[in-house]
Amino acid sequence: MEDVAVRLTSRFGSQVEGWLAEIPVVAARLGSRWGLVLGEPFASGAASIIMRCQWPDGTLAVLKFSPDRELLAKQAEMLALFAATGRVPAVLAADTEAGAMVLEEIRPGTEAEDMPPEFLPQQWGELLAALHSVTPADWPLDLRGRCEEAFDRIGRRLSEPAIAARIDQDTWQRAIRRCETLLDTQTRPVLLHGDLHLGNALDGGPSRGLIAIDPKACIGDPCFDAVDYVVAAAGQEGVEARCQRVATACGLDGDRLFAWAQVIAPMLAIAHLTYDGPASAIDELLALAGT
Repeated sequence: MEDVAVRLTSRFGSQVEGWLAEIPVVAARLGSRWGLVLGEPFASGAASIIMRCQWPDGTLAVLKFSPDRELLAKQAEMLALFAATGRVPAVLAADTEAGAMVLEEIRPGTEAEDMPPEFLPQQWGELLAALHSVTPADWPLDLRGRCEEAFDRIGRRLSEPAIAARIDQDTWQRAIRRCETLLDTQTRPVLLHGDLHLGNALDGGPSRGLIAIDPKACIGDPCFDAVDYVVAAAGQEGVEARCQRVATACGLDGDRLFAWAQVIAPMLAIAHLTYDGPASAIDELLALAGT
């Protein structure tokens, strides 16, 4: 739990410590109310704590908590948007006041980055086709707002010494301008997952294919749901090479997808600089951001 505390404190500040201390009590209360058999914590992320559990009918599930109650409530709503596709986990219960919800556990649940890479572009294309087929009547969030929030939040870190040594304001502003150009030239916006990196796509087995978790649903350019997969190739097969494979498999405009990779590159470089990512990946991302 120490690593979880560090990640959550980095995201939410020291006030999260009191919330963390209450988790065992809240979990026991919700477990009693919903008839859950509680298991061990696992796979907690930057904004949540997750523990395995079992639904009363024996369904394997996970109990998810977040100190950002508004975000968790919105995620439950977003999962409901995509539910008919079968490409997101089913929401079994939610208590937004407690900042908790129960989701089906995805099995085998292997993260996409650990799956056989030769088949992944096609699987990603199938996932995007399913998600992007959803047409909500009136969804208020758009990709412009998603990008503005990300640039604002991540941009605050440019003054940190380790980041300032590699990424300057010129590079950051170039990414913002590129992003604005792409947003201004969108021609066929769809409902996006909005945060579809390789850790947010899990193996649901042969009958279901890739399952997307933790959506930040918004309306925008379909290329955006493939860009995190593309930039993850930095320091490996190379961003440009993967971009072409993914664009073909997903039926996307390769030039636009590469332009989105240039936008996202400095953000991923910051993540690598923060968590001691490979130097080869950082160098390639910064070169991509600077071209």
